[in-house]
Amino acid sequence: MVAKRRYPIGAEVDQRGVHFRVWAPDRHEVTVSTEGGVNWPLKSEGNGYFSGWATEIKAGADYFFELDQKEKAPDPASRFQPTGPHGPSRVIEPSRFAWTDQTWLGRPLMGTVIYEMHIGTFTKSGTWSAATVELEELASIGINCIEVMPIADFAGRFGWGYDGVNLFAPTRLYGTPDEFRHFVDTAHRLRMAVILDVVYNHLGPDGNYLGQFAKSYFTDRYQTDWGAAINFDGDGNAPVREYFLTNAAYWIDEFHLDGLRLDATQNIYDQAPPEQHILTEIGRSARNAAPNRTILITTENEPQDSDLCRTEAEGGYQLDAVWNDDFHHSAMVALTGHREAYYSDYHGSPQELISTAKYGYLYQGQWYSWQQKPRGKPGFGLPPAAYINYIQNHDQVANSARGRRAHQVALPGRYRATLAFTLLAPGTPLLFQGQEFAASTPFHYFADHKPELNQLIDAGRVEFLVQFPSLLDPAMREVFAPATDEATFQRCKLDLTERKKNAAAYQLTKDLLRLRRSDPAFQAQAIRGVDGAVLGPHCLVLRYFVDGLRDRLLIVNLGPDYHLSVVAEPLLAAPVGMKWANLFSTESPQYDGNGTYELDTYQDGWRIPGESAVVLQMVPRITQLHPHDFQRTQEE
Repeated sequence: MVAKRRYPIGAEVDQRGVHFRVWAPDRHEVTVSTEGGVNWPLKSEGNGYFSGWATEIKAGADYFFELDQKEKAPDPASRFQPTGPHGPSRVIEPSRFAWTDQTWLGRPLMGTVIYEMHIGTFTKSGTWSAATVELEELASIGINCIEVMPIADFAGRFGWGYDGVNLFAPTRLYGTPDEFRHFVDTAHRLRMAVILDVVYNHLGPDGNYLGQFAKSYFTDRYQTDWGAAINFDGDGNAPVREYFLTNAAYWIDEFHLDGLRLDATQNIYDQAPPEQHILTEIGRSARNAAPNRTILITTENEPQDSDLCRTEAEGGYQLDAVWNDDFHHSAMVALTGHREAYYSDYHGSPQELISTAKYGYLYQGQWYSWQQKPRGKPGFGLPPAAYINYIQNHDQVANSARGRRAHQVALPGRYRATLAFTLLAPGTPLLFQGQEFAASTPFHYFADHKPELNQLIDAGRVEFLVQFPSLLDPAMREVFAPATDEATFQRCKLDLTERKKNAAAYQLTKDLLRLRRSDPAFQAQAIRGVDGAVLGPHCLVLRYFVDGLRDRLLIVNLGPDYHLSVVAEPLLAAPVGMKWANLFSTESPQYDGNGTYELDTYQDGWRIPGESAVVLQMVPRITQLHPHDFQRTQEE
């Protein structure tokens, strides 16, 4: 009986029963062993794969693979692990879910606003069902893309998800696979995309059984900071590549996801040229899984390789967008004044902020003293939307002793101005959960493992943080949150009632997102669509070019009040008969600001309020008589 399969691996259901297929070249026998007592031997295909129909097994059955009549292990392509990575796999029939998103065609990158979400801490209960209830509120404020932190099942009771080991199984900690599908289906009804953060550079330290099936899954030719590297280019790599390419397609196909965020791609090693590189093939596999929908592939890449977002003709990998740490680092130095560890090569100057708005990465091949090597590649010509900008994300908030958010470590006015710059800059903005209402809850690193691993994790976290010289102070060690303490995890859960408590901060985010999506100047995200100039030691202007009369200015002043008495800057010039008038200000009283006067005084230069961001539009200038004109009129 020939099986007609959707994927080359895993358990698939039809009316005849369940067909199993697994790659296990290091084994002589593989048997499906169910919790109900059924034992069904699979046949060797002679190529390292074992497969076969099990007519006595149905959807919902729990099973292990028994290897050479000695060991039991979960299915490497398990769709669900109801008791965790060390327990049995469950046969899932995905077609039973009734999707309602047939008219959804995905979301283009242009105009996207990303919201990074950790399901376990986004709500008090930390479930798909609870998060689904909140999607309508997120959509109402202008969020149109949810980025879910990794959900591949992992050991323990809580964690970030970057130590996943069952790459096809949504973790049981947040609910069932169908509850995840309902989350996505609801998001689509609200015209929101959902992309998933996936980890293809390593597997977690507990519950990883892949090596029992094939040692070729991993390689010692490369090193990562977290575990053995994946074998994408060594001996026996073809089934390994197939495994990960299938995984990329699986999330898009069976969960109707709108894209993937690829974690730490600098640790995904492949010597193949770009057109055959595993990263290119991951993007291709994901898009082929939904040819009638727009699929977005974003990436984290610490060395800042802009080729990731270039076309095949340009020698690129054809991904869509990259996280821009340069934006974050410069903005945070501007906010806090602190320049230690990986912030040490940034000044937070107006020119740096202008350059991030115009060119994306700041480092595009220059020497980077923190790492003692060049950083980045030229990114000229990439669309601004290809750069994902943020002043908070899961890593950057947690990379501190207290896990405090940006608004808690900066002066209020300066934070409001920087938030405006982030949400109105031409790149693709990303908000981290709770940022929209200035959440008071911290976000720490947290992970739960076996006691011996927990000790290593807590020690490793301290070792990581002491790259910041200020944290070498022995007194600071007392405030480090223990990563493996459940209380640390619980403290990170959002208090969504703060939407009302922090109404002014919430309104600021809403209004900035409304301005971004409704005003043609901020909608455009055109290549070379903005230019900028330094106006003062802490003050800058961006001019958004539309058609002259609909141009906009964004003036950001992160220092004290500033009087620009001599206006020798053409970006501040308005057409004949026009002047600049305030359209929006972060110093509005409704945002807890101190009010804003008109900046363009014409005869007295520009008066720019301190620690503010002001958007200006053009209006007709009321003709006024100059003093010499008044004198001439009197003489006549």
